[in-house]
Parts: sequence; structure tokens; C-alpha cells
Amino acid sequence: MSSRPSARPAARRPLPKAVLFDMDDTIFDHALTCRDALRAVRATYPYFRRLTLDTMWTEYSRLLEAEHPAVLAGTVGPDVVRAERFRRLAALCGQSLTDREATRLSRAYRRQYQAKRRGVSGAKGLLERLHGRTVIGIVTNNQVDEQETKLSFLGIRPLVHFMVVSEGVGVAKPDPRIFRIALDRAGAEPAQTVMVGDSWFSDVVGARSAGIRPVWFNRFHRPRPEPIPVTQVDSFRAASRVESALAGNAGELRGPAR
Repeated sequence: MSSRPSARPAARRPLPKAVLFDMDDTIFDHALTCRDALRAVRATYPYFRRLTLDTMWTEYSRLLEAEHPAVLAGTVGPDVVRAERFRRLAALCGQSLTDREATRLSRAYRRQYQAKRRGVSGAKGLLERLHGRTVIGIVTNNQVDEQETKLSFLGIRPLVHFMVVSEGVGVAKPDPRIFRIALDRAGAEPAQTVMVGDSWFSDVVGARSAGIRPVWFNRFHRPRPEPIPVTQVDSFRAASRVESALAGNAGELRGPAR
């Protein structure tokens, strides 16, 4: 009785020497965590029901983006801007909040946010697949304590060789200097490195300014802001397909429908 030779596993593609990842909305799911926390706040404070959840989330995200540079620069604390954010959201609903009420509301949101934290689907599995085959780094704009907490919460600290946080190094994406710091820690040249991130401005434009090839993580299928050749993926769940993007073997890859 003849036996067939066992099928050999598919060879894994060669990877760049270093792969850098953004944290928020690339590895840590800020967007959906934020949305769930806002849903809980909306259920508790009836005046917010004058806004749809989509509108509330969109406006909250807009205010966060507008205020974030001041937080990164250290000119204002995150608790202060978070309270002001909710004061402005309440004003859209015709509600005037005192400082104390805005602070109480922002703290309620923060508790919900911490309780509903999650990783981006497939991100941890991808890091596990890449670990030991390339240097893995995180380059992120935020406060050091906040990002260190996320690293521990997600259980990925053993998978990541280093993390560069804007607060810790005094420079933020898209400034090429923060990417050069990451390159130095990775012991890699720009041509040996790939940057994966969801922000076109911070991650794609920033990486290109440092000579690093970017991979745009576009899970929400946003329109491409500029007609430049950038590899795109929209899911991490098909890890072998993401490897193709990291290896530079495809211009645009989409994973299974979410």
C-alpha cells in the first residue's frame, strides 16, 4: 500500500528586519472602545440621546483630535481636556454643565472606557506570528503611562522589543525624528523597516518622511487622502496576507469582511 508524502507547510515570506506598529486603532482598539463607552454614557445621561450615537462619537473624536496636540505638548492635562470635551458635547444637546458636572461626566466615561478596552481583532495573533522573525517596535503619540498600561492589558509586552512614546522622547509623529529614534532602537536602516498604522498623516506620511515604507491599516475603508502608492490592509485576521504586505509583495490587500 503506497503512502502519499505529507504536504509541506507553506514557506513563510521573508520579513523586513524591523516592523513598527502604531498603538491606538492599530493594535489597541480605541475607536470601538470609545464608542462603547459613549454608548454607556448616553444611556445614563438622557440628554445625550438628542444626538445619535454616530453623531456623538464623530464629534467626540473630532474634539479629541483637536485637543490632543496640546496634551502631547504638556500644556494641558488629559483630565482637563476630557472634561471640556464633555462640556462641549453637552452644549450640543442644549445642556450647560458646571466644572464639577463636566468632571463627573468625564470620569464616568473614563471608567466605562477602561472597562470596555479591547485589542484590534487579529493584532495579537499577528504579533505572535511575527515574533522571533523580525524586530517588533511600537511608535505612538500619547502619554507613557497610558501606553504602557495598554501594552500590559493586551498581554503583548513579551512580543514587543521596544516602544517609543511621544511624551517620553519629546517629539511626536509625523516628525521624522521619532521614527529615527525607533530605527536606532531597532538597529535597522529605513530601507529595512516597515511602519504599520491607521493614521494617514501620522503613520503613512510620517514614515515616508523618514524613508520608511508604510503599510496603511485602513479597517474602516476611508478614502485614500493622496494618490500615492502605499500598501493597504484592512484586517489583521488573515495573517499570511498581511505578511505579503510587510514583505512588499502586494500593493493592496483586503482581509475577510468584518
